[in-house]
Amino acid sequence: MYIVSYNVNGIRAAAAKGFPEWLKTESPDVVCVQESKAQPEQIPVDLLTAAGYHTYWFSALRKGYSGVGILSKTEPDRIITGMGMEKYDSEGRFIRADFGRLSIISVYHPNGGGSEERHWYKMGWLDDFLNYINELRKERPNLVISGDFNIAHKEIDIHDPVRNASVSGFLPEERAWMSGFIKAGFTDSLRHVSNAPDQYTWWSWRANARARNLGWRIDYNMVANSLVSSLEDAGIMPEIKHSDHCPAWVKLEV
Repeated sequence: MYIVSYNVNGIRAAAAKGFPEWLKTESPDVVCVQESKAQPEQIPVDLLTAAGYHTYWFSALRKGYSGVGILSKTEPDRIITGMGMEKYDSEGRFIRADFGRLSIISVYHPNGGGSEERHWYKMGWLDDFLNYINELRKERPNLVISGDFNIAHKEIDIHDPVRNASVSGFLPEERAWMSGFIKAGFTDSLRHVSNAPDQYTWWSWRANARARNLGWRIDYNMVANSLVSSLEDAGIMPEIKHSDHCPAWVKLEV
């Protein structure tokens, strides 16, 4: 199974830049979308259907904000939207699709920048998310969690770890959470296959950052350790430019 995680920074904007055409050519089995920034009736479902996909969405209550989705060539057995926690579900951050024994989650972790309130919202979300996942694994152990985690885990995952040491997304407490998440039973699929530096998935619009590859790796395909033996390959696609993020992918033999 070929799974792609992609923060599209607005599904309508990405569609205007050729996202449906890319989908048809690249042909992943499942695409986990973050930041759809659209209400269900605003999503160009017809273009995605024409590319060969069933589409499932969970939008934020606030218009033009957040939102996640799953595109799949095969209809899943079940779709679950939200985690049953209103303060998070109102922001449209979690959707899950079950395919036989495998469950795939598209998640958009909050950005903690901008205010102290949002920082603590993010930290609360991270704790509650991990607790939710630990409970879910009792029922659905074979999880792939794909999405924008809004955290660069290690120094190798960010272009300037020294200057960004006190910036949201690379704070010690966020990085410690990522280490704890992995220790709880997950594998960072990209780092499982490659320890090469300069592999980033997001770039600021400022200072010509993308052309200079001054980026952050904040988009992940986290694979439950029960699936690691099925992990064939993983990577990123920095050449794909429908968004300020690029796709991150993983291939599993399932």
